[in-house]
Amino acid sequence: MPIGLIALGVFIAVIVLGNVVLRRNMGEAMLLGLLATTLFAGTGAPQALLHGLRAALDEEVLYAALAFVFMAYVVDRTGLIQRLLEILNSVFGRFRGGPALVDTVGSAAMGALSGSNSGNTATTGAFTGPWMVRTGWTPARSATVLAGNGGLGAAMPPSSSMVIMIGFAGSLVTTGQIYLALLAAGLYQVVWRALLVMYFVRRDGIQRVPGDQIKPLRQALHDGGSATLIMFGALIPIVVTIGPLATFLEDDARLGAALEDVSLLTWIPVLITVIALVLGRRSLPRSSGQWFSWLAESMPRFSSIGALLFFAVAASQVLSELGLERDIDRLLGELHLNPYVSVLIVGVLIAVVAGPLSSTATLTAVGQVSLLALVAVGIDPVLAVTAILVFASTEGASPPASGSIFVAAGLTGAKPEQTFLPLIVYYMVPIMLIGCLIAWGVLPVFGT
Repeated sequence: MPIGLIALGVFIAVIVLGNVVLRRNMGEAMLLGLLATTLFAGTGAPQALLHGLRAALDEEVLYAALAFVFMAYVVDRTGLIQRLLEILNSVFGRFRGGPALVDTVGSAAMGALSGSNSGNTATTGAFTGPWMVRTGWTPARSATVLAGNGGLGAAMPPSSSMVIMIGFAGSLVTTGQIYLALLAAGLYQVVWRALLVMYFVRRDGIQRVPGDQIKPLRQALHDGGSATLIMFGALIPIVVTIGPLATFLEDDARLGAALEDVSLLTWIPVLITVIALVLGRRSLPRSSGQWFSWLAESMPRFSSIGALLFFAVAASQVLSELGLERDIDRLLGELHLNPYVSVLIVGVLIAVVAGPLSSTATLTAVGQVSLLALVAVGIDPVLAVTAILVFASTEGASPPASGSIFVAAGLTGAKPEQTFLPLIVYYMVPIMLIGCLIAWGVLPVFGT
């Protein structure tokens, strides 16, 4: 009997029941899923639970994810995102459909910093959503673009989703490989969204934004150009660990060994946070009481993602001990699926699960089994992980329960149901196709 697969099915069902039906937060739902999973170990359930919890404490991804959460909080509270959006507005605002282009590029930039789809939609859309409506976009079309672009929170590296999948992949991939591959995949998505904006502009007859609503580029750079320096928080660790400079430094006897200990998952959020604190120092608290309140406001974010990942990693360990990988190999061997069909099935599975769940919750539930399924039919691990992350990024465009949809509707005054079919046609299905083409090797990515 495939105990591992059955346990996985129960794990997913309990998570969906707890989060969607019982309306518990995802951390609590994940804990219930973990406890349900350990029951399949029979009399060894307590020991399996203990092993899973210990394994979770040893995972770098847990601590890296918390660092990313704090990074996104600091970048948001210091106002750096708004400065970046003003610069983008000065560049793209004079084009027809400029607000939508700003939202597209801004969502990509915000996605690289926050990794949250709904948060991405709220932060970028708060500026661009009303702007689109004022310049001739219908509320429904504006909400569709905002929610569709929100998926870039999971599509652009780094993100919590990326951290989760790297943890599941283990030694099959390196952080650098996935970072570069997901960056290429994210750029494909940005290009597709930009083409969609051009199509909508032509179809809906959208005109240019009045010049008095656009800050000159020189002034925008003068007022907020320093905000672009936060990008060095990601570039520096990448340059010193990947590419020609990394090779040169590794040849140095003193630096080579030290570079092996440089973790992108740790240093990217740390450096971006430090740079953001320096650049946004004027907006930081001045007294100990203000600092306490400032830090206390970030705690709910930590408790949510921290609990989710801790219990997810623990459950992954338990499922592994129950023989999940063996069960998958046996099942795939019996079905004799070719790589093309397997990728398509995995893509549909992840997109469907991403409907009621967030991208991070989706991957904690089905990420590992999806990866094992693709690798088992011969898909390169880097391409498999990248494709899975692309599939999961459909969360923002997956009706009816995506948080991005309701955030976008609230920002533009649209009815959420008016966006459902357009999101499926213009965003969800094409993004799934991009993931499939990457896994099949048709669309090239870095890192392979």
